[in-house]
Amino acid sequence: MSEAIPDAVASVEVPFPVDRVWKALTDPAEINKYFFGTNVVTEWRVGGPIVWRGEWRGKRYEDHGRVVEFDPPRRLRVTHFSPLTGLPDLPENYHTVTYELAEAGNGTQVTITQGSNRSRDEIAEAEKTWQMVLGNLRDYLSHQD
Repeated sequence: MSEAIPDAVASVEVPFPVDRVWKALTDPAEINKYFFGTNVVTEWRVGGPIVWRGEWRGKRYEDHGRVVEFDPPRRLRVTHFSPLTGLPDLPENYHTVTYELAEAGNGTQVTITQGSNRSRDEIAEAEKTWQMVLGNLRDYLSHQD
């Protein structure tokens, strides 16, 4: 029996209300500002498609998935597949990505969990990337009026 591979988890507390953070996480124009220039196309409808387009490490990409859960302003879950992995577009090659928001102190705790990882190296890379996204989100919100 193979060892279960845990989820990748990244978290940050930001000094902004939950509603403001939720807007930044779900407004495509705002996502583009802190998520490495990614363009997101979706209607945020459970079962509906979501597409991420952009450039990562010098390569253009168009990733896709589905909105699995949309519970404003607390929880968002999507599936995610990237052709850049070189893997076939099959359900077992999709990640699940969950965004959770909770009131914390004078702001909001934002936690991103990426499931369905294939290796510990993938977990480490995902945690590093998601922590960068969260740092960018915090910085972006800090520079808004």
